[in-house]
Amino acid sequence: MDESTLDKIAGFICGNDEANPEYRSSSKLTAFFQRAGLSQFVHDGSTRQRWVLERLRECNREQMAVVLKRLASPREYAGDREKTKSALVQLNDILYVEGFKIKLVGTEPKFEKITIDFSDVGEEDDELKPLPAPDFLALGLEYGVGEVLKNRWDESQRCVDAGAFLSATIVMGSMLEGLLLGAFQRNPAVVNKCSSAPTDHKTGKVKNFADWKLAEMIDVAHHVGWLGLDVKKFSHSLREFRNLIHPYEQMATRMNPDADTCGISWLVVQAAVNDLAKQLKYG
Repeated sequence: MDESTLDKIAGFICGNDEANPEYRSSSKLTAFFQRAGLSQFVHDGSTRQRWVLERLRECNREQMAVVLKRLASPREYAGDREKTKSALVQLNDILYVEGFKIKLVGTEPKFEKITIDFSDVGEEDDELKPLPAPDFLALGLEYGVGEVLKNRWDESQRCVDAGAFLSATIVMGSMLEGLLLGAFQRNPAVVNKCSSAPTDHKTGKVKNFADWKLAEMIDVAHHVGWLGLDVKKFSHSLREFRNLIHPYEQMATRMNPDADTCGISWLVVQAAVNDLAKQLKYG
């Protein structure tokens, strides 16, 4: 396994990123390795991530497999579904370059080989595959929201037809924000427990959803497993174009959406609907 991959796994085990599902102090690191059957690894008080990295280097293939499976196991998170889902998403992001991923079969983590493809690196980010037109009304959002989103979808199409690409892109960005806000309001406990949920610096409590930035919504939706990594990345691109609603932002960035921008933006909204419907199983 590549050294950079090991270092990322070490950071994940420590929980150094606030988005990681579990923070492990010195004693918790020792306890983690004990649960993974590696009781010989006892933290000595040195820098946590460096120490974990050194221990991972000592692991043979079988021991590393046990460590990874433990990190993906619901048992490691006391059966917490959201922490488990977040762990799987983040671990698989790390492991992608190694050519495999972890999936759960019941409660048991299993390894699965995948095809690594970086052939599109350096090309234009317009490779989102077409998806069926979104059915906003089937997402089970707050009453009336689905109808508003459907109307905005139609309006953005009229903007595209008229060559008003900036307006179309801004409307599409607003649809993405409406989708995520609607999903959050239906599942507040899930997102409020996410370690990357934004908090009020005075109270330390998670902010009201109305005060969240779109960037924060996108990141949290990914961390809880609602949006795939590809959709997350494209969503941030759409967010940047949505911000062109501010004239000074457009002047500073010199960004001018065109027909291709709109085509990609359509697919971002479609993909977000697809991911949300699949993960949240709205009826």
